[in-house]
Amino acid sequence: MLVKGRKVAGKGEVAAHFAFGQHEDDIIIKHRLLTRTTTTRGEPPLKKLQKKFTTFALEIEKDADNYSDCERLAKAFLQELTTFELPLLKSKAVIDANLREKENFDELQGEITRQIVQAHDDIKDLKKQLEESKIERRHKEECEAIRRLIAMQPPRSETQKVITELEKEIALLEAENTAASRTVELRKKQFALLLHVVDELQNTIEEEQKSLIEEMRVAPDEHKNGVEYAAGCSEAMVVD
Repeated sequence: MLVKGRKVAGKGEVAAHFAFGQHEDDIIIKHRLLTRTTTTRGEPPLKKLQKKFTTFALEIEKDADNYSDCERLAKAFLQELTTFELPLLKSKAVIDANLREKENFDELQGEITRQIVQAHDDIKDLKKQLEESKIERRHKEECEAIRRLIAMQPPRSETQKVITELEKEIALLEAENTAASRTVELRKKQFALLLHVVDELQNTIEEEQKSLIEEMRVAPDEHKNGVEYAAGCSEAMVVD
């Protein structure tokens, strides 16, 4: 039995119906689908068809001459059956359409899923290409900077000319360095020789000074001996 919930309206309130729960809704929908009823009022079509069939069957079982009544009841039953079958055909058409729509939806969903996967792959490829493009652009910028630096430099001929002049200056400086080194070596040898000569000269001077001092010390003794000798000779001459 179907029951409709009702909320009691208070003062200043409007009466409102409660919505059925999910379980009650499922029961109502199932009942309406089985009985082919769209509302809760009136006799269900399936019950009406059952009554028509029961009346027709009971009329056939009678032994009386009721051919016209049986024909009338048969037509009524067939008409009721046609009336009952029409919604079934519509429902079948709706179900078939829904199934086709579901198949189309599944195909569309599969296609969308494939497109999403392909889009993800394309995004990955584009990201990779973007990174490669960034690296390539950075290399191009570096090459452009190097090209500008090279363009700012003088021509190769002038650079080679400057290098040649510098090599000549380096060779000249090396020659001067070699000559200076030889001169320094010669001056070293001469200075060493000069020191040796000075040392020899100093030794000679010291020896001469020592000889002179010795001679000066020996000279008074010889002078004294000479005087004594001269005096003796004078005396001898006087005696003679």
